[in-house]
Amino acid sequence: MAHLQRQSVRACVALGANLGDARNTVLKAFDALALLPSTELTHRSLLYRTAPHEAKGPDFVNAVARIDTRMTAPDLLEALQAIENQAGRLRPYAHAPRTLDLDLLFYGDAQMHSPRLTLPHPRWRERAFVLYPLADVWPERVKPEDLSRVAGQGVDRLPENVTRVA
Repeated sequence: MAHLQRQSVRACVALGANLGDARNTVLKAFDALALLPSTELTHRSLLYRTAPHEAKGPDFVNAVARIDTRMTAPDLLEALQAIENQAGRLRPYAHAPRTLDLDLLFYGDAQMHSPRLTLPHPRWRERAFVLYPLADVWPERVKPEDLSRVAGQGVDRLPENVTRVA
C-alpha cells in the first residue's frame, strides 16, 4: 500500500515575548517555525510592542506567523512547546512574564476543545496583540469590528520590514 501524505493545512501562530531580548527571541522563533518538519512559513507579520494584557511585567513584543503544515494540530502544539522550552520558557503561574509564548490560533477551519488544545484560540478576537499582526498575514480573518473592540489596548508597530517570506 502506498504511503498517503497528509494534506497541507493553513495555520496561524501568535508569538510573544517580554523577558530578555524579546525582539530577538521573536525573530528567532520565526526561524524555528520555518524549520519545523512538513511545514512552510509563508507569512510573518510586522513586530508590535504591547503592554501586558491581563498580566504584569515588561512590554511584550508580539507577532503572528502563517504557516502551511502537514503536522497534526496536537503534533504542531507539541513542536511549539518545544520551541518555547528551547527559549527558556517557564510557567511559574498563569500570565507570568515569559521568554517566549507561542499560541496556535488557527489550524485550518478545525474546531477542537480538549484539555490541551482549543481551536480556534478562544480569545483571539479579544486581543489587540493578536489582531494587528494577524491582519498583516491574513487580513480576511480580521474584521473592522474586531479592531474597534480592542482599540483601547495600546499597540505600537516596531521597525520591521519583512511581511512575506519569499
